[in-house]
Amino acid sequence: MLGQPTNDSLLSDIRVLDLSRILAGPYCTMILGDLGADVIKVERPGVGDDTRTWGPPFAGGESAYYLCCNRNKKSICIDLKNPHGRSLVAELAKTSDVLVENFTPGLMKRFGLDYETLRKHNSRLIYCSISAYGQDGPYRDRPGYDMVLSAVGGLMWITGPEGGEPCKVGVAITDVVTGVHASGAIMAALLRRERSGRGQYIDCSLLDIQVASLANIGSNYLVANKEAQRWGTAHESIIPYQVFDAKDRPMAIAVANQKLWEIFCRTIGKQGWIEDPRFESNPKRVENRTELVARVAEVLAQKTCDEWIELFVEASIPCGPVNDMQHLFADPQVLHRNMVVEMPHKTIGTLRLSGVPIKYSESPASIRMPPPLLGEHTDEVLRDVLGYSPGQVEALRRHGAI
Repeated sequence: MLGQPTNDSLLSDIRVLDLSRILAGPYCTMILGDLGADVIKVERPGVGDDTRTWGPPFAGGESAYYLCCNRNKKSICIDLKNPHGRSLVAELAKTSDVLVENFTPGLMKRFGLDYETLRKHNSRLIYCSISAYGQDGPYRDRPGYDMVLSAVGGLMWITGPEGGEPCKVGVAITDVVTGVHASGAIMAALLRRERSGRGQYIDCSLLDIQVASLANIGSNYLVANKEAQRWGTAHESIIPYQVFDAKDRPMAIAVANQKLWEIFCRTIGKQGWIEDPRFESNPKRVENRTELVARVAEVLAQKTCDEWIELFVEASIPCGPVNDMQHLFADPQVLHRNMVVEMPHKTIGTLRLSGVPIKYSESPASIRMPPPLLGEHTDEVLRDVLGYSPGQVEALRRHGAI
């Protein structure tokens, strides 16, 4: 999981110029960095990525929020409002394979850093714009954050307790899913470039991706005009498939087919439910949801979570505890899969991060660098990537460009 980039890394020969901040863009570029890309993160001098101040908690002067999605990157401070700074970004774009930005649509064109301008000097450039609503349409110029887009995109409408108010998901999942989609789109464009020799422009919006992510719930409406509702942890079409309270703490069970239902009934000592006409099929169980859920809840409250899990695992019934963070990051499967890693950090000491979720047999992803300090690599990037001398770097500082 930890290691140095090698020629075997999937993206070891790819340079990414990262002009994004907050979560969707940085999550995208972190994925590319984990796969071996050389990611240069451009930040505002003296301020940096907005999430650097999104705390507490902080560690070593860095916010936990910023630390979660900026590993495997180099930080360089450039003022895009300064003409010398914009020229510097244009120079870096000439040497880059990928550029990712998430500014308001139209701003990069005003800066002279839009795709059409930069492609004239680098026809192989893959340019990915991430925005709230996309680069065109009536909402194009509206600002937006994950919470707003989860509302507009329907996710908030279907999230929350049955009969309760709409809720946001506990993590900025629209941003995260957008970042994953964007990284996949970039890698597909890189593959296409191998055949065509040309880069291309990628328009990636949080709204589009949130709409697509509604999956079966969106399909229920489009196909059958069935309006969605909130179910809490329950499933509108499968029962029992939700969280129940065991004697000591909550647990999730997923009885997703008739065979599992019969095994479940036998495991909890309620064989009579199998032939009960109210519960004999999934449609009948959905029809009698309230009564069945109440009966299951009464039974599951009689044993502890661990006692039930031991029985259900033996019976091959999908189940698990509702973990808090303490239990999650001590879970033996999570640890076995290297989903908690430790690495040295200049101001924190030992930094713990979530691991890389995808495992490759021949080209493993790796965490090679901790999230950078603000502007930590400015001089290094200008020297090594653009060949600037110390005098040239100092001149840019005098001009306020870096």
